Amino acid sequence: MKGKQVGVIGGGQLAWMMAAEASKLGIELIVQTPSQEDPAVSRANDVVYGNIDDAITTAKLAQMCDIVTFENEFIDLEALQQLAQTGVCFRPSLDSLTPLLDKYDQRNYLQKINVPTPKFGLYSSPENIVANYGFPVVLKARRHGYDGQGTFIIKDIEGLNKLAAKIPIQELLIEEFVPFERELGIIAARNELGAIAVYPVTETFQKNQVCHWTITPADVTEEVETKVKAIARTIMEKLNVIGVFGIEFFLTKDNRVLVNEIAPRTHNSGHYTLDGCHTSQFAMQLQAVTGMSLGSTELKSAGALIVNLLGFEESDSDYQEKRDREASRRHRILEISNSLVHWYGKSSRPGRKLGHVTVILNKEELTQAKSIIEQIESIWYGNK
Repeated sequence: MKGKQVGVIGGGQLAWMMAAEASKLGIELIVQTPSQEDPAVSRANDVVYGNIDDAITTAKLAQMCDIVTFENEFIDLEALQQLAQTGVCFRPSLDSLTPLLDKYDQRNYLQKINVPTPKFGLYSSPENIVANYGFPVVLKARRHGYDGQGTFIIKDIEGLNKLAAKIPIQELLIEEFVPFERELGIIAARNELGAIAVYPVTETFQKNQVCHWTITPADVTEEVETKVKAIARTIMEKLNVIGVFGIEFFLTKDNRVLVNEIAPRTHNSGHYTLDGCHTSQFAMQLQAVTGMSLGSTELKSAGALIVNLLGFEESDSDYQEKRDREASRRHRILEISNSLVHWYGKSSRPGRKLGHVTVILNKEELTQAKSIIEQIESIWYGNK
């Protein structure tokens, strides 16, 4: 193992879950994060406070660890490249991240390596949309979009004009609207020796571009599974990744598989691995970046589902009353067989990911997964 001290840029729930795995692997985790209230602060061995894109703070982080990895991609790449030139070891490497951080650049890179994506371009005019894409059409911020932020599904010219009145749409990525049958996700890892580990294919369900639940393994044909895994391997190899990536896909009605987005880090679609696989995606990231052998990606049982527990309270709700209500609902969810709740300790606001529930499934329960999801969501959101 090459690094017993690992620095993480970001201190949210992904780093929080990584920190628990780090202690099992004998790794000290140091996080860079802006606030004492961020989830990973409670579990990290040490903390360097500063904004995620503050390279001066990252320089301090680098002095405390052997390797620096990432919890999110909202970084100042140029400033970090200057640190890399002084010998700071980033994993994944900054070269691996460079084609991905801008969504337009990412689309161009995928096209270059012959990975299928939706039709895309840069916004130029309403006439271009009508002629080349039609409505509905998708417009996306090129940087810093997540959980639906910065993604706009435009139904007609009127909607386009309304958006143009709010933001400078000339800076946006434009994509064809894909009437997909399902959305899929996969987690893939690669270490410095080139070994690649690919997890099972996951079905994900988004509402307003926010993930609500996942089921693993996805109920797809062997042909689709093979396509998804082959694309994941291609991406990891071509980018020479050392680390873990989450890759989102659209599955169309005619069984075409299109890459929606690459997240150069652990991903919500892989949260089931924390309880459902022999090696979690968080342990896998640590293994990959420190030069360890990659663990098993096999499921411990027939399958697993997760349901994200999203905030639904208004900010002016009574704080203690809100906490009590959330705690009561979590306890009721735990009455479901083989369920585990991971609560991130974040302040609540509508739509924010506050935690997630994992349910480990046997073969019979796997066929009833969507009913179990409905039960959990009924408990969590019922009579808000």
